[in-house]
Amino acid sequence: MAANNGEIMIEARAITKLFEGFPALSGMELHVPKGSVYGLVGPNGAGKTTLIRHLAGVYYPDGGEALIDGAPVWENPRLKERIIHIPDDLYFIPSANLTDLVKYYKGVYPRFDAGRFEALKAAFPLDMKKRVSRFSKGMQKQAALWLALCCMPDAMLLDEPVDGLDPMARRTVWSLILKEVAERRTTVLISSHNLRELDGVSDHIGIMREGKLVLERALADLQGSVTKLQIVLAKDTEPEAAFSVPGFEIMHSSQNGRLSEYIIKGGVGEVLAAVESIDPPPLLADAVPLTLEEIFIYELGGMGYAEILV
Repeated sequence: MAANNGEIMIEARAITKLFEGFPALSGMELHVPKGSVYGLVGPNGAGKTTLIRHLAGVYYPDGGEALIDGAPVWENPRLKERIIHIPDDLYFIPSANLTDLVKYYKGVYPRFDAGRFEALKAAFPLDMKKRVSRFSKGMQKQAALWLALCCMPDAMLLDEPVDGLDPMARRTVWSLILKEVAERRTTVLISSHNLRELDGVSDHIGIMREGKLVLERALADLQGSVTKLQIVLAKDTEPEAAFSVPGFEIMHSSQNGRLSEYIIKGGVGEVLAAVESIDPPPLLADAVPLTLEEIFIYELGGMGYAEILV
């Protein structure tokens, strides 16, 4: 996960958008720190794609403002040279192959690095001569990301970037994105309806619902407030009595033989310190990281829509 100094790179300020009177976005706020990977999640229809199109300068807001690096995106060609937008519904020039697209991207993005394109060929085993419009959806996603990385962007706006990819291709794509962030401090906003897809990738999370942001926090802050504890019980210890230290809220517990697992309200250090007071002490106690899905369920209460937990 990337570190950042708190400087905001991608920002939505009270964006409102109506489609035939329907509010797709309602005072939408978003703050993506520079050099971070920000996971934007929410059910289908929450407004994620509409927001990203505003941040990419495709849509003009009815109210509010979309900013990148402090500047308005709309009709700002110099700024757009530093931004890459990969939508979920990709479009390529029907007759173009990858060689043609490299020439096209060189003309649009002054930073385009042809040497980097060659260096990444091993990561993207795609036919250079075949029309990209005839690629499968997964292959088109790989082609789009390959070209995007060679544009040397300061900000990447990715809408369902690994949808349609096989597991090995997904691993390659996430590895390259994280490397881009680590080496160039590129800021990446990733939209997905799937919490599990963003687990282990994002360091900031925003949750959308009905055109609004209902939560925005650093993942470390969320993880720091809840502990997942696994303990091996001492012989003859009753499972329900294994962790009964006053002052801690047990949000969930399960047992499998002598192994007990608890989701506990509290920081790792204080929970592990409290474990020492258990009598008889457990044979083994270990705090393990919570998944993003577990944080969502136990810390945030699911927020009323289980459809994103898929």
